Amino acid sequence: MADGRAKRIELRVSNHKAYVWDLEDLALLRAQHHICGVLAGTLPHLSQQNIFLGLPLVLMPEEVVFLVQKEIAVLVDDPLAHQPPSTAQLEAWNRDRKAGVKAQIAASEAKEAVGIKAAKSTSEDAIRKRKEREQKRAAAARAKALAEGSQDLFAPPVETLVATDALASTDQPAIPSASLNSSNVAWMVTVPASSSAELEWYSSEGVTYATIEDAQAAGVWLYPSTSFERAKCAVFRDLWEKGHYMGGGIRFGADFLVYPGDPLRYHSHFAASVIESPIASLKPMEIVAHGRLGTATKKAHLLCGWDQAKQEVSYYSIEWAGFG
Repeated sequence: MADGRAKRIELRVSNHKAYVWDLEDLALLRAQHHICGVLAGTLPHLSQQNIFLGLPLVLMPEEVVFLVQKEIAVLVDDPLAHQPPSTAQLEAWNRDRKAGVKAQIAASEAKEAVGIKAAKSTSEDAIRKRKEREQKRAAAARAKALAEGSQDLFAPPVETLVATDALASTDQPAIPSASLNSSNVAWMVTVPASSSAELEWYSSEGVTYATIEDAQAAGVWLYPSTSFERAKCAVFRDLWEKGHYMGGGIRFGADFLVYPGDPLRYHSHFAASVIESPIASLKPMEIVAHGRLGTATKKAHLLCGWDQAKQEVSYYSIEWAGFG
């Protein structure tokens, strides 16, 4: 293989789109191969937002073609890799799932029991302190009455007041304890991110393709199928070999965004548009639009012309300049 690794990264293909489901593969692609892709998964604990996303990583078709051609990755027909499970496998999977649920319920009940015990202890301390305050107030009122000489002969003594207050305190209903009904305890079912690591009935054997041609012949992968798509793959490869990172450029009216380094650290310098051949037409209005839009977004627009005969890419940058 090109990089001497023993195992290629598996790109799981479904509906002609390639996904990366393993976190280690995602880190390897970004750190060593300058491939970023786009995260498309919802985070389990933050499911009502779409700002911070998680696995899987969706790759651009040009990234997929590049990785396979460089012998970094292989394509896996993901639907066929999920084979029908046997009865024993399903029973084992259900046992593991139920064991996980029981462990979560037990942990939740233990946590709730500790909370109830702490609340009960706190309430007992509060009752004791309130009783002490009532005793002090009653004693102070009795002493004041005796000092002023206006003691009511029929007023109950301090001991009776304290006893009555204590009786009233004990007559108060106890703090209701929440019944630990397991059916009301929230628990989660873990959905495996990597089927190959979690599901026994997942096997990529026989549905793995090491070349784009083999995947196209099997109908698993279709890209590239036109001259323009082949030109985009060639431009992507050339920019990658020059040390750039690439991302999708549709938001800036281009085919790619070209970064000098990792997009988490740098802004893109170019918005690149691909011209499929030296004789392809390009309208003056398109040049003006590219230049204006690129300058407005603080980028230079890069025209990338692919020459199939010479197998090389020519680059022209456009920036808007004001005259007069």
